[in-house]
Amino acid sequence: MTRKLFVTTALPYANAAFHIGHMMEYIQADIWVRFQRMQRDGVDGEYRPREVHFVGADDTHGTPIMIAAEKEGITPQEFVAKIAAGRAQYLDGFHIAFDNWYSTDSPENVELSQGIYRKLRDNGLIQTKTVDRFFDPVKGMFLADRNIKGECPKCGAKDQYGDNCEVCGAAYQPTDLVNPYSVFTNATPVLKPSEQYFFKLSDPRCFEFLRDWLNTPGRLQPEMVNKVSEWLGEAGEKLADWDISRDAPYFGIPIPDAPGKFFYVWLDAPVGYLASLKNYFGKQGIDYDAFLRDPAAEQIHFIGKDIVSFHLLFWPAMLKFAGHPVIDNLKVNVHGHLTVNNEKMSKSRGTGISPLRYLNLGMNPEWLRYYIAFKLNSKVEDLDFTGEDFVARVNSDLIGKYVNIASRCAGFIAKKFDGKLAGELSHHAHDWIKRALTNAEGHVRADAIALSYENREFGKALREIMEIADVTNQYVDENKPWVLAKDETKLAELHEVCTTALILFRQLTILLSPVLPGVAANVRAFLNDGALTWADTGLEAASSAMLGRTIGAYTHLMTRVDAKMIDELFDAPKPAAAAPAANPVSAAPVSAAPATGAGSDTSIEPLAAEIKIDDFAKIDLRIAKIVNCEHVEGSDKLLRLTLDVGEGRHRNVFSGIKSMYQPADLVGKLTVLVANLAPRKMKFGISEGMVLAASAADEKANPGIYILNPWPGAEPGMRIR
Repeated sequence: MTRKLFVTTALPYANAAFHIGHMMEYIQADIWVRFQRMQRDGVDGEYRPREVHFVGADDTHGTPIMIAAEKEGITPQEFVAKIAAGRAQYLDGFHIAFDNWYSTDSPENVELSQGIYRKLRDNGLIQTKTVDRFFDPVKGMFLADRNIKGECPKCGAKDQYGDNCEVCGAAYQPTDLVNPYSVFTNATPVLKPSEQYFFKLSDPRCFEFLRDWLNTPGRLQPEMVNKVSEWLGEAGEKLADWDISRDAPYFGIPIPDAPGKFFYVWLDAPVGYLASLKNYFGKQGIDYDAFLRDPAAEQIHFIGKDIVSFHLLFWPAMLKFAGHPVIDNLKVNVHGHLTVNNEKMSKSRGTGISPLRYLNLGMNPEWLRYYIAFKLNSKVEDLDFTGEDFVARVNSDLIGKYVNIASRCAGFIAKKFDGKLAGELSHHAHDWIKRALTNAEGHVRADAIALSYENREFGKALREIMEIADVTNQYVDENKPWVLAKDETKLAELHEVCTTALILFRQLTILLSPVLPGVAANVRAFLNDGALTWADTGLEAASSAMLGRTIGAYTHLMTRVDAKMIDELFDAPKPAAAAPAANPVSAAPVSAAPATGAGSDTSIEPLAAEIKIDDFAKIDLRIAKIVNCEHVEGSDKLLRLTLDVGEGRHRNVFSGIKSMYQPADLVGKLTVLVANLAPRKMKFGISEGMVLAASAADEKANPGIYILNPWPGAEPGMRIR
């Protein structure tokens, strides 16, 4: 039976460009897809190509996109289209070959999402409840889960969204958050009643299905089965009903027969996988319904560990009880995150990698594809990117081992033998081919490599491929074609050595082609090859396909990584950004208050004791933007400042400047923060730092307090040095 594969990845939210985490997931899926497309399945005595469809889409609905579009004065559809227009440069740049890239804001997704909802409703799994929902009193609107942040109620991690924790993976209701705040205004949300629609995940039918579905062998990695089983509980007691509705104004798909209500984005986003497939099949003339009903059809989904609660609880239950046939053959491959030097990527720390910068620097996309693949396995583990390791791995494996074979041998075939390979080989040469292509137990390496690709053990596959390269290079080193070429009596031997090496080089190319599609295409042209398939691997196929063939001229296939590129690759830390030269941010951190008279005791304080530069370096001074300011009830001196210090979150700081400033006058201004001061618990809350201010020596005689206001051009997060 021919396998029919429908391969999908997480849908990126259409409010920003791709980041390197997207590229890692798409590269992983693309490698697996390319391997599958090389396979042939036996049907009625014939071998037929495996049917593989690889589709993706933008996740386009929700309040954040609606708000972003409002700020730009355009419609949400126009905003999404602008983001979508930039996708191709990333996908094409890294050789990621989706068959179709679509959008969840599509007629197909409206039809499928509403159809699934109706089936769930008819199945008794939809109910309405009046519940308290968070409402932003400043913005005047109900807040979607991703518009609220706070501390995770399970693990205590800060700055987590209102639907699930990206640290521990727990799913919860936004009202469960500790110390919640609106991402739009930083205001503390208030609870207001609203009628909402719920999917009854607590129904015993859901538990029974999920328990059996999760424990189906091959469905999911064992560690994820254990994790999700904990969320189910012993008898489903931990499963809570899922709020699937949102109130207008909202950019999303309307709920049938419910005016002013829209589907929560996490209901229609996973349906977007099916919508993209349906759109693609419509263009290709393929029967969508027949494909999904085919017992041979499988959906293989690649997803990050941070959003598994949606994809391993809500999504499968929703498909099952809507009677969707794909659920029986759905498999989910969960992966970890990409870290840099064992730390979470952060622009402020200079450990962010921009995929577009990578390409703009002229770095070969297949360097990254190979490096990521070498790190990948089937477990839910984080992958660490280290600059030195990246340079060493690529230069050693791809240049020193793989490309080096062709560069050392192809020229002799062109110069000495008019580009024609030898028509036959000695037993000695065949023995070397067998030695390279079989392991110590005598098994063909390609079979083990294929199994590793199939099971997403890419690192294991590449290590075995490099063992073939090692044997090939050993053969070349021992037979020294550069020495044979100097002796006219050794031409036949030279011909055999170079032919044998290029036969093995072709085998390496076939085995590496899912990872290095660009290089493989160039090698096919150089060797006058057709499409490379897995059937071309193996001992007999290796030699018979190449003997006597005329090949083309060799051109260099890949350059080495210049270590200097790595320094340019990483996002520069925000503190390193330079301010205008005429008014450097690194000027004195505190400017003196206006003097009351020359040498007055009430103006300028005597200088403090001398310190060393190392002492000053311990104080981390950062540019901070005041995004909100308010009076502190019960305090005569304090203002509560909400500060953006370029960290991706906001800080709460109390400052004794109430006598000098009105809150409205400070909002939007820049100031300076002591960023590494230990948080201080105060009567009114926790203060996370201290803003700098200047004052006279005698504050009673000259009570002015003046906070610093950096020169225009400074940005939140820049460090004062």
